[in-house]
Amino acid sequence: MPPKDGKSPKKKGGNISKAERERLQREADEQRLREEEEARLIAEREENERLERERIEQEKQQLLELKDRERREDELNELRHILDENHSAVTAWESECRNKAKWERYIRCDGSPDPAVQPEINSFISLWREDSETQIQQVLKNCALALQLIDELDFLLSEGPEPCTAQQYRETVLCLQSINLYKLNQATEELLKFANSSSDIETGNMQTVVQDDNITLCLWANLNKNPRFKGYRFEEVGLGFELPKPLAVSDIAVRILHTRYDHLSHHSEREQVQRRRSMMEGFLTSPSESAAVVQDGKIEGEEDEGEISKRVEEESRSVRSEGRKRSAVSVISSKEGKKSSSIKLLEEGESQMKGIAISLEADQNCSNPSPAELVFDSAGIHIVDLQQFTPLGGVFYFDVFHLPPQSHIVKGWEMRELSEGGLQVFPYPTEQSRIQSSTSVRLDEHSSTVVSLPVGVTVALPDSIMFLEGPQVARWDPIGQHWRTDCISDTNYDAENRSISFQMNAFYAFTLLQESYANMPFQSWELRPLGQDSALFTISGALTEVRITVKGKQCMLQMEETKDLDNLLGKWMSPSELQKAMRRAGINIFVNEYSDKYVSINSKDPLIEHTVYEQMALMSSAVAFSWSRWNTQCGQEHLVLQACEQLEAVPVAEEMWSLYLLGAQRNQHLKMKENDKSFSAALAEGSEFHSTFQHMLRQDMSIEGQARVRQSHYLYTDTIQRLLCATRVLTYS
Repeated sequence: MPPKDGKSPKKKGGNISKAERERLQREADEQRLREEEEARLIAEREENERLERERIEQEKQQLLELKDRERREDELNELRHILDENHSAVTAWESECRNKAKWERYIRCDGSPDPAVQPEINSFISLWREDSETQIQQVLKNCALALQLIDELDFLLSEGPEPCTAQQYRETVLCLQSINLYKLNQATEELLKFANSSSDIETGNMQTVVQDDNITLCLWANLNKNPRFKGYRFEEVGLGFELPKPLAVSDIAVRILHTRYDHLSHHSEREQVQRRRSMMEGFLTSPSESAAVVQDGKIEGEEDEGEISKRVEEESRSVRSEGRKRSAVSVISSKEGKKSSSIKLLEEGESQMKGIAISLEADQNCSNPSPAELVFDSAGIHIVDLQQFTPLGGVFYFDVFHLPPQSHIVKGWEMRELSEGGLQVFPYPTEQSRIQSSTSVRLDEHSSTVVSLPVGVTVALPDSIMFLEGPQVARWDPIGQHWRTDCISDTNYDAENRSISFQMNAFYAFTLLQESYANMPFQSWELRPLGQDSALFTISGALTEVRITVKGKQCMLQMEETKDLDNLLGKWMSPSELQKAMRRAGINIFVNEYSDKYVSINSKDPLIEHTVYEQMALMSSAVAFSWSRWNTQCGQEHLVLQACEQLEAVPVAEEMWSLYLLGAQRNQHLKMKENDKSFSAALAEGSEFHSTFQHMLRQDMSIEGQARVRQSHYLYTDTIQRLLCATRVLTYS
């Protein structure tokens, strides 16, 4: 029967035969075997090639390492010789400068004493203390001389004198500081005695401003006693205050004394250092030594809480009574003054000038603490850590005084009541002000104490200070010798007008604070040569960019973000002077032994880091250096940075940079580039290992570049090294 249309005579569904299927399978298997064999041969060939490359690389590496070991001693000796020569030259130059400065000080004939000669400075202190001159202009002139002497003593202390000599210098500094404020208080009293003759026609009160380069004195005398008086602003200096009604009707005078120097913070720094030292001693004390002897159920040396409270209350009361007695004393007899030493003068001056009585009264009225709270601060949460924060702009002494008796004209005679007590502090808050405030001010949530009516302050930020962030306000605690942030409220910072206003519950000395490390960690940095013995050091901080031009042994700060700081920008000065000036201006890019506690750092071996800075300084006349993001990924024992030869005073092209891996034993030029996706320690083609970074760089330098490096002056090299060591950009970036 013939097949139907559309049907194949073969098997249904077009299936191939079994033999055909086996044939195809054999062909596929043979093809697979051939491919596997080819792949095996290729892999084997590639593996052999890889092993051969590794063998060659290993032999090359061993050869380079052997070559490096053979010249290691010579390279290290050469570097050590250069560094020793430069160090000896710098030391000799500094010694010559010191001797020259001593000679110039010795032959100076301007009438000022030499603070290093104890008889001269003691005579100056005694005569100044006994001087009855109270006219403000003469007082300011004498205070300026005292500040000059303090600066000279600070410089002498920075040179590391003998311990006994250093202690003598410190005592003299404290004595000059205390007498300085004492004389300003006397001048203030003299101005207030004639307040009625200088009263303003419009307000009926006396307001005056006296200032020089170091001090601004603002005085306001309440002659009118207008109950609607709210406050006053000294427009010419940007300072102002607000008073509550109880003070507006009182016979008082208000003083805002702005000193552009800070004679208080060093007391707090000393206290904090002593506290840290005692804590470290406690940690290092062995358990057997620190074990307490328990007697009668009480640890030896321990007191009952009642005994402590009683003792503290007695001490507090005695200090207050002593403060009231001493605040009433304005003149010391010449006989007593001649007998007193500089230490005794210091104690008397501090007791009179810091106003222990008013400060104690003010501290007691800060939420009315108990005597134990007055002396001890268990938590310490309000105490300012001066390692973390920096006072800027000096100190503002905000005081209220009893208005001295004013003169009266009687039948053509000017009559005045004589006061033997001197300048008297007006106690605020008074008991009456507390009673009046109790009707309008709510009680504290945690106590039944009535909060007194606050006093307000407005301060225009000094033009010589750059606040990277909004400033904080701290008040001085004369008992604890600390800056504190409590008892301050309603702080309002006006960034546009550069002013800050706030309220305090009493009258305190206060200052403006900024976080010391607000501009850290650094985002990037670059050290670029501008010519022979000249370079530009640029640091891009967290908040602002800083550029320092170095020429020889001088530095100059440049910044584009601000038009202020005319006293600092564009001025040539030494590295140490630049560091001090920048810190005072609020531009801190320099680190110290405490910085790593407040800044997230890229920890590196300090010895390796310092050695790299030394060699960077040696090469900086002809080589540019820059940061690398790979520095954070190479471990603590290695450093990675970018470098290239740069003989023109122009920015470095991106493709010109090369990466270098630096360690204690070996330095190498990397094959990779900054923008590669992964880190590789492969050596650059044609490069070698070197034991020093200096020789590593010199191997690829031009003849002109090597000549420029050899001609670098030791003072220029020292200046660059000081800047690098002060900023530690390899760790703090």
